[in-house]
Amino acid sequence: MNKRTKTVREAALDVIEAVEKNQSYSNLLLHSVIEKNELPSKDIGLLTELTYGTIQRKMTLDFYLAPFIKGKLDDWVRQLLRLSLYQLVYLDRIPDRAVFYEAVEIAKKRGHKGISGLVNGVLRSIQRKGLPTLDSIKDPVERVSIETSHPYWLVKRWTEQFGLEKTRKMCETNLIAPNQSARVNTTKISREELVHQLTESGNEVKESPIVPEAVQSLRGNIAKTEAYLNGQCTIQDESSMLVSYALKLEEGLRVLDACAAPGGKTTHIAEKLSGTGEVQALDLHKHKVKLIDENASRLGLSNVKTSALDSRKAGEKFEKESFDRILVDAPCSGLGVLRRKPDIKYAKKESDLHSLQKIQLDILSAVAPLLKKDGLLVYSTCTVDRNENEGTVSSFLSDHPDFVSHPLDELPETVRPFLDGDQLQIFPQDFGGDGFFISCFRKKN
Repeated sequence: MNKRTKTVREAALDVIEAVEKNQSYSNLLLHSVIEKNELPSKDIGLLTELTYGTIQRKMTLDFYLAPFIKGKLDDWVRQLLRLSLYQLVYLDRIPDRAVFYEAVEIAKKRGHKGISGLVNGVLRSIQRKGLPTLDSIKDPVERVSIETSHPYWLVKRWTEQFGLEKTRKMCETNLIAPNQSARVNTTKISREELVHQLTESGNEVKESPIVPEAVQSLRGNIAKTEAYLNGQCTIQDESSMLVSYALKLEEGLRVLDACAAPGGKTTHIAEKLSGTGEVQALDLHKHKVKLIDENASRLGLSNVKTSALDSRKAGEKFEKESFDRILVDAPCSGLGVLRRKPDIKYAKKESDLHSLQKIQLDILSAVAPLLKKDGLLVYSTCTVDRNENEGTVSSFLSDHPDFVSHPLDELPETVRPFLDGDQLQIFPQDFGGDGFFISCFRKKN
């Protein structure tokens, strides 16, 4: 792709097409397109909104388009119609004439006169006749599915697990772009000082009401600030920050982070140890281990040691009963982060959730012997699913009688209302963080 040769809408169409065709992650592709095209900052916001918005609402857009499309369309033409309709329905500030003009120009450039006429005709018909009503959908699960653009199997599964109302609220929240949050590196700066510094540099931030060492960004990108580059803070979701509280850390402890990349939780643990002890961070992929090293280096943390290793083989590297704490932030379906990665909801199948549970249990079983007696093992996921969460916990405890459930009694007061016994399930609608699950086990003496 030549630099600056594409309009924002053409660039958005490229990303949306690639996500659908290759099941690539939208966040990674978007970053790549922004870099390649050297887009000005005013266009980056629009590109992000167009890309995420169109992917996020794909099923709703298809429902609206269906009565106006006759016959088969090329994939890129369907994507162009979705992209254009997204702007007409959801972006008030873009005039209709601009949407029509851009859509027709892209159609001419990529296709032929007949396709540009078809695109123009479909969009004009929608403008003239209006959108079909969702009231025609009588099945409440299907209605939520189409209205919020979540696959039917997923809405049905969540409805069975959590009830229709909670599911509806979760699906609606998943359509809202998340705010950026950052963790203060308390080994370098206080939260009050960081807020002052970020405000002085033109960002609008506020102290998080959820986690004592977090700030929320209201305007600006914290990852582009001097404070970030100097290691005074790092980008992390507030839900994810709760993990280090579950570990009940004390200075001098030896901790294993079994599935560590890109290092958000690893570095949080290292900060809470105040430079003492040791955090052994594992990840399967060398390039991801490099990310952990880079984060630890930027934050000035010398107590992090990394290895490229499948955590299911951790017993080949470490002695039995050699860690005081172990974190298994397990590979999961990622259903708690659909606001950040909307493409996940279309790529996943129900059968994936069952195969993931086997991996989760294999990792837990592999690292369990490495924990000292009376030590704590924390299991967490960024998903909202009873099978992957409570189901995995139940299976692990029944297969490992030397472990017992342990209370999460050091969590911040703000999240304690979301506790269910010794387990924490955060929903995206609870406080705007990612959907997240945390459970803790103690190894008997």
